[in-house]
Amino acid sequence: MAATDCSQKLDILVRGPEGFSLWNGPPFSNGQPSIKLDRVACKNAKFSDDGSRFMVTKSDSTVSIYDCGTSKEIRSFELPNFLAAALSPRGTYLQTFQKSSSPQEKNVVLWSTETGEPVYQQFQKNMTKTTWPSIRFSSDEAVACRMATNEIQFFNGQDFSQGYINRLRVPGVAAIELSKEPGSHMAVYVPESKGVPASVQIYACAKELQSQPLARRSFFRCSSVQLSWNNGSTELLVLVQADVDKTNQSYYGESKLNYLTTDGSHEGLVPLRKEGPVHDVQWSHAGSEFAVVYGFMPAKATVFDKKCNPLLELGEGPYNTIRWNPKGRFLCIAGFGNLPGHMAFWDYTEKKQIGTTKAELSVTSEWSPDGRYFMTATTAPRLQVDNGIKIFHYNGSLYFKKMVDKLYQADWRPVSPDRFGEISELIKSVDSLTVTDTKPQGQGSKSSQASTKTVPANPPAQKPTAYRPPHAKQAALAQAELFGESTKEGMSKNALKNKKKREKQKEKKAADGAS
Repeated sequence: MAATDCSQKLDILVRGPEGFSLWNGPPFSNGQPSIKLDRVACKNAKFSDDGSRFMVTKSDSTVSIYDCGTSKEIRSFELPNFLAAALSPRGTYLQTFQKSSSPQEKNVVLWSTETGEPVYQQFQKNMTKTTWPSIRFSSDEAVACRMATNEIQFFNGQDFSQGYINRLRVPGVAAIELSKEPGSHMAVYVPESKGVPASVQIYACAKELQSQPLARRSFFRCSSVQLSWNNGSTELLVLVQADVDKTNQSYYGESKLNYLTTDGSHEGLVPLRKEGPVHDVQWSHAGSEFAVVYGFMPAKATVFDKKCNPLLELGEGPYNTIRWNPKGRFLCIAGFGNLPGHMAFWDYTEKKQIGTTKAELSVTSEWSPDGRYFMTATTAPRLQVDNGIKIFHYNGSLYFKKMVDKLYQADWRPVSPDRFGEISELIKSVDSLTVTDTKPQGQGSKSSQASTKTVPANPPAQKPTAYRPPHAKQAALAQAELFGESTKEGMSKNALKNKKKREKQKEKKAADGAS
């Protein structure tokens, strides 16, 4: 465990049409984030998993590596017409993919970010979401592997000059997932073929333990799987997706959540208490619990322990997203995408809801590494309007808001949660939380300073009114006029304006007739 560093700061990467910038994260001294690294033109940017470095794609042929501590460029690679690039978890290696005209041309290259020299090269015919990155690493980069035809090849993550040091034969393998902390186990997916059901198997990475799988789960009606290891590499969640729902209850197919352990003590379905799809699932940072959002709308959210026993029911609502606080204490369940953006914040330790709010049109969402803030962003190209960033306190009260013309990306810099102190002291000052609201670009303002105001910890949710068709509204207005009731509440501004015009015209005609 890393030592607690009270001076550890948060950083936010923000990317728009002109390039990316690095902001100093909250708390903000004057209500506005200060710029740590000013705008740099680029097409894409991404942090390494440990947050020590970040990769910047500046053009179709240039990739640069920056050091997060100094915010300075440390290496640049010129790679004509590359199609994809990825950093290893600690930023030691850069992996690139280029189009290849023949198998003799090795188009996947692993580069050392320190020396700029290639350390490993291979040929790969094509690239998909399942097969990229081609070489996978454990979090400490001690173990590396790649999926080949009917086998998995293992490497020494510190020395690729040896080539692969071990091969695991798995006929028909289509997807793999290496456990991260530690890199001790490998999950393997083999799709359904010739009447043989699809399966997910767990193998040990050590060569002497690979004679047979440690755990196995088979299932029919499987189009794809999502494999998720816990921290500790002892449990695996397998979300099985089928394109067709044989019960005809869902147009989007069906999904089942399976659970396996590396010691073989548990294997089976997670007992979900409501029918319908599994919308989202996430492990806690400790790796001892996981939370699931599932079922037809209104969806249900539940926290389970390692034995799949329900620990906490988080209620029902228009939710499809769950985010577990890195410190393990707080949870946020939300409804983004096609849903209206409701968010509910829970204190897992106290087993109670501590706040609700709303973030409409959000595309991305994530907790800060210290667990104190929750950031949502509306980004292009998913949405071309109302782009911006919102940062909330852990209980859902708004802390900061900034709207921009166009936003492509907003990410926290990854930092180990163990480097931050506990957040229990924040609960004492809930009533003194403030909101910083920055006006969107294009709005006139006498001062460029943001307005600050105090908001309640739990903003009251507005109750939606029932839909009334236009003819029903007109009938209600006519009835109100007939009985002499006030019609202003049900009339629009234009209707009120036209009504006043008609009344004035009647008065004028009456006056002309009298004269």
